[in-house]
Amino acid sequence: MEKKNIDWSNLGFTYMKTDYRYVSNYKDGAWDEGAMITDDTVAINECAGVLQYAQTVFEGLKAYTTEDGRIVTFRPDLNGERMENSARRLEMPVFSKERFIKAVIETVKANAAYVPPYGSGATLYIRPYMFGSNPVIGVKPADEYQFRVFTTPVGPYFKGGVKPLTIRVSDFDRAAPNGTGHIKAGLNYAMSLHAIVDAHSQGFDENMYLDPGTRTKVEETGGANFLFVTKDNTVVTPKSSSILPSITRRSLIYVAEHYLGLKVEEREVLLEEVKDFAECGLCGTAAVISPVGKIVDHGKEIVLPAGMEQMGPVTQKLYDTLTGIQMGRLEAPEGWIQVIE
Repeated sequence: MEKKNIDWSNLGFTYMKTDYRYVSNYKDGAWDEGAMITDDTVAINECAGVLQYAQTVFEGLKAYTTEDGRIVTFRPDLNGERMENSARRLEMPVFSKERFIKAVIETVKANAAYVPPYGSGATLYIRPYMFGSNPVIGVKPADEYQFRVFTTPVGPYFKGGVKPLTIRVSDFDRAAPNGTGHIKAGLNYAMSLHAIVDAHSQGFDENMYLDPGTRTKVEETGGANFLFVTKDNTVVTPKSSSILPSITRRSLIYVAEHYLGLKVEEREVLLEEVKDFAECGLCGTAAVISPVGKIVDHGKEIVLPAGMEQMGPVTQKLYDTLTGIQMGRLEAPEGWIQVIE
């Protein structure tokens, strides 16, 4: 299989059309068999449920070329499970985890020529998503849905190396108590857009959202979970029912405990204790871990001892180990790596 003629080392984190995408439609109470198509446009009614009431959920994962030349993806079963849970919460029909994995594999295989080569720093981003497609004017769930998977090659999230981020404690709430913060719904991200634009306009890279009930506990950012490291090298992640269960975070916690022998804690993290941590990172699919150098709480600066120049030592070890597993340089736990070809 010949690769596309793409300047892999200079790809940005942007959309590029690839040759094929997977589509399945839900109608009359059942999903059809699904098919691989070449058309990248979506035709829906002007009154479609997704357009009127934001009934849509999505996932994000990547395919990689490993050191030994295989194309693989990372823990797609967990993405499939999370999408099942997201669909249930928004009263959408479940597209089963098994079919989800099969659709991801088929779409990556069909676009194998777009999977960047090993060592290029680039990957193939995979975006499965589902939306209400039939006309809905009353406030109710749609009756028909479409599930799709497209892929796009992307470069590293940080061009020119990783630079620790400066973030602010936000006055906005990301999620409501007992709301939809724990699922991957498009509406959660729409709500975060004003907050992130406002943060950028004031010179910050991201927002730190607090719990909406008491506004005393750390939750997450608009698109990533927090990971902290104490001065005695304990890895701590915030626990809350309104945090999105990040697959990257869950994997890093496992790596910390079972590969690096570190103590780990998943617990409530008070804002007032953040100043006592040695390292802080944001973890997610796009960048694995983005180091945080400074947190600004309404003018009061918290500078992490790891500094503003590079990742802290524990964060760096976590990053190196997890990417080593993903790229085939280190042996993976059973079931983590889905070989595509």
